[in-house]
Amino acid sequence: MNYLELSPSLLQQSSPVTASVLSPQTWPFSLEWLPASTYLVGGNVRDALLGRQAEYLDLDFVMPEGAVQTAKAIAKHYHAGFVLLDAERQIARVVFDRATVDFAQQVGDRLEDDLRRRDFTVNAIAYNPYTEQLLDPLHGFADLQRHLIRMVAPENLKEDPLRLLRAYRQAAQLDFALEPETEHTIQQLADLLGTIAAERVQAELSYLLGTVKGTSLLVRVWQDGLLAYWLPHTTARGLAWVAQIDCAAIELDRLWANQGLEVLGWFRDQQRLSGTGRSWLKIAKLACLVAPDLEVAEQELWQLKYSRAEVQSVLAVLKSFALMQPNQLPHLSKRDQYVLFRSIGSAFPALAVLAVASGISLETIAPLIQRFLTPADPIAHPTSIVSGRDLMTTLQLPAGPQIGKLLEMLQMARAEGRISSREEALAYAAQLVGEAVGHCEDGSALEPSPSAEACG
Repeated sequence: MNYLELSPSLLQQSSPVTASVLSPQTWPFSLEWLPASTYLVGGNVRDALLGRQAEYLDLDFVMPEGAVQTAKAIAKHYHAGFVLLDAERQIARVVFDRATVDFAQQVGDRLEDDLRRRDFTVNAIAYNPYTEQLLDPLHGFADLQRHLIRMVAPENLKEDPLRLLRAYRQAAQLDFALEPETEHTIQQLADLLGTIAAERVQAELSYLLGTVKGTSLLVRVWQDGLLAYWLPHTTARGLAWVAQIDCAAIELDRLWANQGLEVLGWFRDQQRLSGTGRSWLKIAKLACLVAPDLEVAEQELWQLKYSRAEVQSVLAVLKSFALMQPNQLPHLSKRDQYVLFRSIGSAFPALAVLAVASGISLETIAPLIQRFLTPADPIAHPTSIVSGRDLMTTLQLPAGPQIGKLLEMLQMARAEGRISSREEALAYAAQLVGEAVGHCEDGSALEPSPSAEACG
């Protein structure tokens, strides 16, 4: 057995706060609840040895027997949440206010057998809080010092092919390199990633898309064949744009973040409640990686189980980008700008960062950004001067699609500066209805077009 004493020299690279994650004093329960044969394992041990600090404790314990019973007893005593994750494998979770603690029965007769079933050597280090010893049979601590992601065995990657992608995510997260043999094995097994649930693949991709340091690893993921099934239309050019988006996002954030442009911030959808963050930066990058054809792109995004809000945002960026060509942008009329903002909606920050990444100057796009950041701007954030009820009452119109079309035309007219008050809006609406009746058998054919002569 390869034991290491947890000495000050061993933790010389660790900050006192982070190293204390290995100390029971930082846990939400007392050490006395754990059998003496219990070991802390996984990423929390790795991160403590690296000096990485986490705001939220996520602890994993392995013990020869009694894992579920121990979890139940702790949850009951501390009035914490209890979840049985896997009855057959005897894995349970206890949820505290600021910590999640998993308890698992070890696989095999010895803890070393359990560690040899894990993904990478840096995650196969165990710590006994009673003896303050590290069990490191696979020399994971040496790989930590070398900043290497090294597989435990090819069979372990085959057992859960998500580990193929996780290698790159952890390399980006830790600023580590992939050990050459490990990367070669991943290349050979790349096709297996297509057998993994889309939600799990998306979660790993999320980190690579969400950070600057993930971009170079994302390129390696593509080169090594891991995107062939999930994002088959990704190209070298698209990935080059992703790198440019990183630079553009930093610049936009520097200039506009204080005024409310959240390129690097989160946007809310139903998935946000699960704790999975989404950002406009990721939306912009996804627009560079999916197929240029909107229908195909939509299929790819649904296949990866992105939320409706995310799918709609990526498609809106792809549609709107056609209006953002450098030679056209400075000459967009108010009407064109109105159409652009109606098309992109709240996803404008993703479009803005993609535009800057494509070579559009900050000076050129600044007026549009300013419009977006001005809540009362009638072009970027159109509002109705009158209501549908106003139109029906004043013009004696029945409820129906015609009312919605009229409201849309009034918003456009306000954006163009042709109306600015309730009285002007009602007068213009009456004019539109009269012109439509003069050209059509009934006024229901109104369309939000430059003039009311279009009967649809």
